[in-house]
Amino acid sequence: MNLDQLDGRVGEGWGGSAPDGAHVNVVLARRGSPTAAAALSMLAHPTPGHTPVLVCVGPTQAEYEPVWPPTLMMNKATALEERHQTLTWGAAQLGIGQGVLDAVADGLIEASGDLLVLVSVWIDPSASQETAVRTASRAATRKALGTCVEGRDPRAAGDLVARRDSLRNPFYGGD
Repeated sequence: MNLDQLDGRVGEGWGGSAPDGAHVNVVLARRGSPTAAAALSMLAHPTPGHTPVLVCVGPTQAEYEPVWPPTLMMNKATALEERHQTLTWGAAQLGIGQGVLDAVADGLIEASGDLLVLVSVWIDPSASQETAVRTASRAATRKALGTCVEGRDPRAAGDLVARRDSLRNPFYGGD
């Protein structure tokens, strides 16, 4: 698929189980596009507890290297406690990088500087298991990238329409 067709595609994925699961939203952008410009602008606007990063991997900070295609990560849950920060910018960042590289290895996307992957990740502040968070972030990212590139089963949207009056959300407790 050419990059113009991928620009602006969105996907969502959940991996693992609470509280050590991960929820991601992914946007793909072609370098030089308005979508890419909007994604890159987030790097200039960090706020306390929300630090956008270029996803890098390596055994030490001196050995960091960026995942390719370039992947920007932003956390959705405010990370103010040290453990939550470590899980978000450590385990989740590594898992996101692995999920992107899984998509490259599967031939879904190319390892190209012309594609930008934006990942917004939610890690529960009560999460505690690093490996579980990494594994969940990896699975969620790969799933979301699959949706971005391959699309969603059209029957799924029709099913949601048919069930719209009985839909639930785990964060909604009303009647």
